[in-house]
Amino acid sequence: MKVPAERLDQIAHRFAELEARMASGTLEGDAFVQASRDYAELEPVALVAAKVKAARGEMGELEKMLADPEMRAMAEEELEGLRKALPEMERALAVAMLPRDSADAKPAMLEIRAGTGGDEAALFAGDLYRMYERFAAEQGWQIEPVSMNASEVGGFKEIVANVTGKGVFAKLKFESGVHRVQRVPETESGGRIHTSAATVAVLPEPDEVDVQLDPTELKIDTYRASGAGGQHVNTTDSAIRITHLPTGTVVTCQDGRSQHKNKEKALQVLRTRLYDAQREATQGAEAEARKAMVGSGDRSERIRTYNFPQGRVTDHRIGLTLHKLPEIIAGPGLGELVDALIAEDEAKRLAALEE
Repeated sequence: MKVPAERLDQIAHRFAELEARMASGTLEGDAFVQASRDYAELEPVALVAAKVKAARGEMGELEKMLADPEMRAMAEEELEGLRKALPEMERALAVAMLPRDSADAKPAMLEIRAGTGGDEAALFAGDLYRMYERFAAEQGWQIEPVSMNASEVGGFKEIVANVTGKGVFAKLKFESGVHRVQRVPETESGGRIHTSAATVAVLPEPDEVDVQLDPTELKIDTYRASGAGGQHVNTTDSAIRITHLPTGTVVTCQDGRSQHKNKEKALQVLRTRLYDAQREATQGAEAEARKAMVGSGDRSERIRTYNFPQGRVTDHRIGLTLHKLPEIIAGPGLGELVDALIAEDEAKRLAALEE
């Protein structure tokens, strides 16, 4: 997909304009925030566009040199290199110019819930959480549990965590869906393989300005947290339940021993759920188009199988099987799957533009 020369000039002009505005020192408040966002969004596009423009210009100069017998051999050699490199530059520019999900740069709320499979499903939910925890550490992200409901045998019936850092939602958004595991549980004496599942949801976390909460529309209850006994058991009503009356959305938080902290975290989760509902509503008109993409957003869809006896992980959406289960479940190996999903999504969106 070749970008017209006029479009390259427009990108360069807009980027120079933003650079001048940012350097002027006259922007304040919301205007500065908006200009900063526009600059950060346009910068990667402008850098690739500049490379493409320079390469095209260089090719034009080299083609002129072909008429000179003394320069012809050198010009042909350099032209050959550019002709090989330019298509990849052009594709990188087309990818950079693809419409971006406005939520890509946002932090995310990661929710993992044990599904079918009882205790084994809860153990698997714990494995998935640790996989994302280690992957986040490798990316330089911060991950902090917001609420959790631990299983008696280990793992989690449910865990919600906040993930912050650069490009969190852009990289994790394709993880939403049903993850299935096939393995022999430690409690299984007969060595039979069991299948169980956990559901993962990755929701972009809004800024406060994205979702404004009206205190009169909130019902806030406090109660005593449940959980394992011992020195950390709650002896005060520190757990929080918030009901958003207009939508009936209910969130709870009992992870911390501070009622104030639990309320802050519960409000954070509530904003995220409401923002996700808003996104679902606005994207409804694009539902058919989105079905063709990798990330349909359907959290009831089985997206991946982790087969321990065979040491393989299969992502069913793109038909990719990797015989690297230990590396993937350990965290670092997840990057190969994430990159493949992003590349497939970009390829499909590029193909849709070219139709």
